[in-house]
Amino acid sequence: MQHPTLAGIEKALPLVHAHMAPTPLVRAELLSQALDAEIWLKNETVTPIASFKLRGALACLARAHAKGALTGAVTASTGNHGQGVAYAARALGAPADIFLPAKANPVKAAMIEAFGGRLHKVGHDIDVAKDAARQHARAKNMLFVDDGDDLDLMEGAGTCGLEIANALPNVDCVFVPVGGANLIAGVATAVKAKVKGARVLGVQAKGSASLHDSFHAKRKVERPIDSIADGLTQRVPPELAFQVMCKLADDMMLVSDEELLAGIHATAEQAHVLVEPAGAAALCGAVARRNEIKGKRVVLILSGANLTMDLFRRALDTTPLLGLRHG
Repeated sequence: MQHPTLAGIEKALPLVHAHMAPTPLVRAELLSQALDAEIWLKNETVTPIASFKLRGALACLARAHAKGALTGAVTASTGNHGQGVAYAARALGAPADIFLPAKANPVKAAMIEAFGGRLHKVGHDIDVAKDAARQHARAKNMLFVDDGDDLDLMEGAGTCGLEIANALPNVDCVFVPVGGANLIAGVATAVKAKVKGARVLGVQAKGSASLHDSFHAKRKVERPIDSIADGLTQRVPPELAFQVMCKLADDMMLVSDEELLAGIHATAEQAHVLVEPAGAAALCGAVARRNEIKGKRVVLILSGANLTMDLFRRALDTTPLLGLRHG
């Protein structure tokens, strides 16, 4: 199975930038003070779909379009990846069918339809939806975009890491939210190739620990899903993403839903950025490793901002993960 490369990610970059600008990389002063480290935020919430997932979708569909192989796109998603495929397909003049679990995030479902995607709600989790999407793609002779097992998609996601490494060539550590591991695989490929000694750490929800447990077991492990963080869930690890993660990631950790809610509150209060639970995962990981990162230059990837107002209210009712330091 072919793995992503720095050269492939560099070739994907102009395909991505043709439809979205590079996202901001900003030093967060209050978080830096609280963690006694130099904290930088890679803010993927400001893409047209408020998520990093647009990167992979654009690279994958643009490459298929260039080959004349894009009659339409089909994918399965918990929401953000589906938005990316719907947006990219519309930009390239192709239809898109997006399969979501039956109990999908309503904000993400509405955005998929707003971008012109045809919505299908199937099954109790992402893996059931993915099986239905594959069958639909075969029946309709459309491109199936596999989040976690598609090289083009992974190299597109890796452009986030390439932008980090180009802007901050002496970064010490990057914390990456992990759902299907597409992002950490792409980011680790770019950052490790560009920055000697940089560490890449993944953060997954305790209620969906398949990639975390698989990483530490060095074999694929299936786990049930029970988390508010739909962007961090995966019952069955995708093969390609699992292989690359095991090869390049330095460590994986788990955070609770309560920590994620507190992380949303802290990110809003101290960085003035709205994130969904998955988008708060990198901060939660940094807090858990605060002794290790003290004095280091650290990047937190804020992966997305597609959260419901009910969850946001819950987050604001939670004590923030980090208190303000003053006086």
